[in-house]
Amino acid sequence: MPFDSKNFNAEVFGAYVDRVPNLRLTRLLESGAIRPRQDLAASMRDEVGGNYISTPLLGLIDGAPMNYDGVTDITTRSTTTYMHSRVVVGRAQSWEERDFSYDITGGVDFMENVAQQLAGYWAGVDQDTIVAILKGVFSMTGTENLKFVNQHTLDIRAVQSYQLGYMDETTINTAVQKASGDNKGIFSLVICHSAVATHLENANATARVKVTENGVERDTGLRTLSGKMLLVDDSMPVEEVTVGEGAEATTQTVYTSYILGTGAIEYTNCGVKVPYEMSRDPAKYGGKDMLYTRQRKCWAPYGISFTKANMETSSPENDELSDGDNWELVKSGGSVTQYLDHRAIPIARVLSLG
Repeated sequence: MPFDSKNFNAEVFGAYVDRVPNLRLTRLLESGAIRPRQDLAASMRDEVGGNYISTPLLGLIDGAPMNYDGVTDITTRSTTTYMHSRVVVGRAQSWEERDFSYDITGGVDFMENVAQQLAGYWAGVDQDTIVAILKGVFSMTGTENLKFVNQHTLDIRAVQSYQLGYMDETTINTAVQKASGDNKGIFSLVICHSAVATHLENANATARVKVTENGVERDTGLRTLSGKMLLVDDSMPVEEVTVGEGAEATTQTVYTSYILGTGAIEYTNCGVKVPYEMSRDPAKYGGKDMLYTRQRKCWAPYGISFTKANMETSSPENDELSDGDNWELVKSGGSVTQYLDHRAIPIARVLSLG
């Protein structure tokens, strides 16, 4: 396929981009922490304005049993239906290349080079979106929301038993128990900065994942921590924090590591009318080709709703996704508000020095 505006085939180009591995997101997607919800795509189409929808989340049956003694009446109960609100995040980008660049390099196709990098580019955009969402849900305020924030956060920066604030082989197990109690088995993976992963590896706190094929054992290059898959990504939050005052003040590098479980984030590729297109301006700079790309996706953390309390347009920017006022625990409607039990949410974090 010649890569120029005259011969450009958007459908073929999109299929080509989809074949290129998304290096940053592939393992996260394959882990099961991100659960596809394409059944919601029809409600989120751009042409119908479905940028914000609420879906039902059915509650569990509960209640103490009644005495069956031939005298006591049996009274009925109903389950609680919670509403999970989610928002579509739209992003666009474009690139251009001048004909002159092609001419003076003897025919090097810069736009073809852009095409080969698109999958990785959008994977990075998606990863940044997810990180912004996680920052937002841990910035929530309010009594019920803070039950999640506080219980699903393990801050070990000043805990002596963790080697002066560094993670060890017990950290993750402690964090998930604090978050979900006897429901801690809902967590399945840890994603952390390479500095944290390197410290854990140097301390022999991780285990290599090996497979046996045709009687031969080989290393997959993957590691586990406390029985959970360990993913390494330097887009995880890193913050410089000042501790103390005056002459005694010191600066700490604080790393945030996330612990996720199956279905922690529900994902819908909502689609756009024209995801890829090319245009040409024959006059500007002696001629140039332009490639335009667009996407609309929804990333919804399980059990936590987007409120759109502070959102200027129909698609939130990353700083709006990071705003705690835009998130709250899923709750029921009606005269009496009930909030989802935070222990059912497979999202937790650890704050550490490494």
